[in-house]
Amino acid sequence: MEENAYIHVDHGILKQIDENMPPEEELQDLAEFFKVFGDGTRLKILYVLLTAEMCVYDIAAVLNMSQSAISHQLRVLKQMDLVKNRREGKTIFYSLADSHIVTILSQGLDHIEE
Repeated sequence: MEENAYIHVDHGILKQIDENMPPEEELQDLAEFFKVFGDGTRLKILYVLLTAEMCVYDIAAVLNMSQSAISHQLRVLKQMDLVKNRREGKTIFYSLADSHIVTILSQGLDHIEE
């Protein structure tokens, strides 16, 4: 590639890119957010929670996994604000944090099915 290959970039485009680019910290947070979706177990848990609020025991039974493995992944999902929980007696029930998660999963699936 030529050394001066970029000298013809429109300055208006550069200004527009600069104005639209999120701050570095937000980009790093976004990268971390998307990393969470890179784990198959976490995706399965999210899809389970699309259907119903469930406790660790039930999620483990549905996915045929250990409660320990499910608890670990739920902790990650909760730290990233993808799931929320509520206590009923000694049982903690998990659900999706908000409708954005449904949209992200739905659009991701739509994209790969195109």
